[in-house]
Amino acid sequence: MAQMSRKAKIITISSVIIAIALTLFIFFHFFFVYSTGVNAGNLNYMQREGILFKTYEGKMIQTGFKSNAGGINTSLRSNEFKFSVTDKKIADTLMRCSGKEVELRWKRYMGTLPWRGNSQYVVTEVLTID
Repeated sequence: MAQMSRKAKIITISSVIIAIALTLFIFFHFFFVYSTGVNAGNLNYMQREGILFKTYEGKMIQTGFKSNAGGINTSLRSNEFKFSVTDKKIADTLMRCSGKEVELRWKRYMGTLPWRGNSQYVVTEVLTID
């Protein structure tokens, strides 16, 4: 058997390093859970949308005090929390809760996948419905 040339070794080692780096990037960007938490607010809407991948998307309105960026005044404003749902059972529950106060547990990923939804926030559990 002929020994590998120096150039072939460099190409092989470089290819392995690139493959490992690409695998790590894909894992951390799309599958690693960056953060988890709970948000509460009024469910504005819940809908199923998409052309190729049908996903469940929702928006919750959270009220609270928020200061103006350029001024001293503090006013009552709403924050929007947009999220996706991958579990049909959770989505069906939320479809019946439009306008109600809900508390949702979520996971945040760094990137989105078409079959997981349009948002980095994926709801995993409905804690309360008022």
